[in-house]
Amino acid sequence: MSKTDVETWSIEGYDTFEGGPDAFYSVSKGHKTLEAAETAAREYLKEIEKSQPTETSGGQEEGGIQDLVFIVHPDGHKTRFRE
Repeated sequence: MSKTDVETWSIEGYDTFEGGPDAFYSVSKGHKTLEAAETAAREYLKEIEKSQPTETSGGQEEGGIQDLVFIVHPDGHKTRFRE
């Protein structure tokens, strides 16, 4: 990596209704810190709650069909974000 390259974090959503490896979609990119990525993930969870209310989707719990949120680390691995 050159001195001008900056490792960044990204946010991805996962469409649980669709499922499978193709169910991941990009939400945002270029977060320079983990904290910035967590803030973006938190905001996206709020958006999901508005468009897919827990009352009708089952929310983030096991068996729910609400979209999930993942933080993609600079090395490419993903961790699920939960509040």
